[in-house]
Amino acid sequence: MDAAFADSRLCGAMSYSLMAPGKRLRPVLCLAAAETVGETTEDIIKAACAIEMVHTYSLIHDDLPAMDDDQLRRGNPTCHVKFDEATAILAGDALLTLAFEILSAPPDFSKNASLRLQVIQIIARAAGNKGMIEGQMRDIAAEMETVDITVLKQIHQLKTGALIEASVVTGALLAGGSPESIAPLKTYAENIGLGFQVMDDILNVEGDTVKMGKATGTDAVLHKSTYPSLLGMEASRKFAAQLVNNALHAIKIFGNKAIPLAALAEYIIKRER
Repeated sequence: MDAAFADSRLCGAMSYSLMAPGKRLRPVLCLAAAETVGETTEDIIKAACAIEMVHTYSLIHDDLPAMDDDQLRRGNPTCHVKFDEATAILAGDALLTLAFEILSAPPDFSKNASLRLQVIQIIARAAGNKGMIEGQMRDIAAEMETVDITVLKQIHQLKTGALIEASVVTGALLAGGSPESIAPLKTYAENIGLGFQVMDDILNVEGDTVKMGKATGTDAVLHKSTYPSLLGMEASRKFAAQLVNNALHAIKIFGNKAIPLAALAEYIIKRER
């Protein structure tokens, strides 16, 4: 952030949410995908940081009283609780726009402008009304009715899966991945994206609030349709395990280069937060 604005209330709210303890799953996936098909560069690190900004903006807005009305995020009071609603909205807006400022201004933009524009389009699509925002809209609508498993999958593929897939594809593209190498990475991302959400639903039932860093038991209170409520806990666990197995199978072709991605997939079903 520019020094002239670094001490402002807005930047304070942005930093508070962005730097709070978290999994950083999406940027790590971006870097791991890059290492699977090539190597990590400064450009890829910047893209990974931008993706985390997009994700953090979505968390700030999801936590607002008009949406999920959450009080705790990453073990800390949510942004609107720590500051106020107006500041939280603006901090989210600012993180989203800062992400695209970073994505559009690499030192060597002129050398790979076409690739950079492709990455910007992928992330914008995943974050917008064809991805994350549409998923959140459908999730809000689903609170008013019971949905079936097919609809629930569609919601989570948009709300959670879209940005996870964009993270993986971005890393691979910027590392020089070919269409042939990116196809199995997409399959991997689709499966872990859904698997992550299944485990999130499970942890909302039986997770520990301190370990999770956010409130648990909220889905039942709100009567939300979740994988445990539709499938039961045991079937939900099996479904998550199957999704992870699908992801691991997709990246077998990369051999040892995919060890970081494999470890991240296995973390999905072993995590406690």
